[in-house]
Amino acid sequence: MDTETILYWGASALVGLFTALYAALVLWSPPAIVTHDSEKKYRSRQHPKTPQPLSSLSDPSTVDLTVVIPAFNETERLPDMLASTIDHLRATPLKLSYEILIVDDGSTDGTADASLKLAAQYPDSDIRVVKLEQNLGKGGAVRHGMLYSSGERLLMVDADGASRFMDLDALMKAMDKIGPNNAPAITVGSRAHLVKTEAVVKRSLLRNILMYGLHTILRIVGVGHIRDTQCGFKLFSRQAARHIFPAQHLPTWIFDVELLLLAKQLGIPVAEVPIEWHEVPGSKLNVFTASLQMLRDLLIVRANLLLGRWKGLSFTFAVFPRELKLFL
Repeated sequence: MDTETILYWGASALVGLFTALYAALVLWSPPAIVTHDSEKKYRSRQHPKTPQPLSSLSDPSTVDLTVVIPAFNETERLPDMLASTIDHLRATPLKLSYEILIVDDGSTDGTADASLKLAAQYPDSDIRVVKLEQNLGKGGAVRHGMLYSSGERLLMVDADGASRFMDLDALMKAMDKIGPNNAPAITVGSRAHLVKTEAVVKRSLLRNILMYGLHTILRIVGVGHIRDTQCGFKLFSRQAARHIFPAQHLPTWIFDVELLLLAKQLGIPVAEVPIEWHEVPGSKLNVFTASLQMLRDLLIVRANLLLGRWKGLSFTFAVFPRELKLFL
């Protein structure tokens, strides 16, 4: 076989391989997240029976802060978490106007109705409850809450109360530094400083194995500069959220990595801020299946970003410097 023939068949094989890999990527990538009409409305203490239209992220802000709480079967853990949230928002010297948006991610335990009963206990707080028609995953619930928020700054926080809500003030101050005048910015709560403390040492062996494995993979896919990507306590300026969340594709629990990769792609500054954290019983994460899903989703998101199939919404104003790391 002559050299020309070898080159021809080699090139054909490479083209075939690339085509097969691209087809697999398209097949395995999650479909677009569909928002149903019922999910564009909320119930509240004032309107428990008649759903009201939600705000849109594209509209001007009407409050200082939106707290987005994704909730899947959280009737037991949500009461304590909501109490600590409102206690701090009432007491913080930042004097924030706020709304709380609880996104019931297709729960089967009556989380939405339980949330409305809780809302009745706090007449001075704007608590809105929206129920997704089916379970999307934490990423899908957070995305929905962000897209229908009214705040100038948007906080995602887990319903389990594992993060100390008073650490919001530190995230707000860090955002003032890297995103003054409401410029695009993200501040993320970090548990990296707790690695050698009881909070992590006493955590289950499987969860620690998953944590270290995740860190290794994150360095490979391009977000090794963030020491803790998975903390469920993240603050976004409205400008940053407008460019990131409409472009989010992953509804699964590893969605945080996609958000940070989009921020990196767009040059949105990110500050990592140490917070207090403790593990709360009742996690719904299956370590084995989550690990396999994590690897698949990380490869999918990185490949789609590299090939330009997925990308954040382009800025119409100055692009900001690459990520900043703050340890306050």
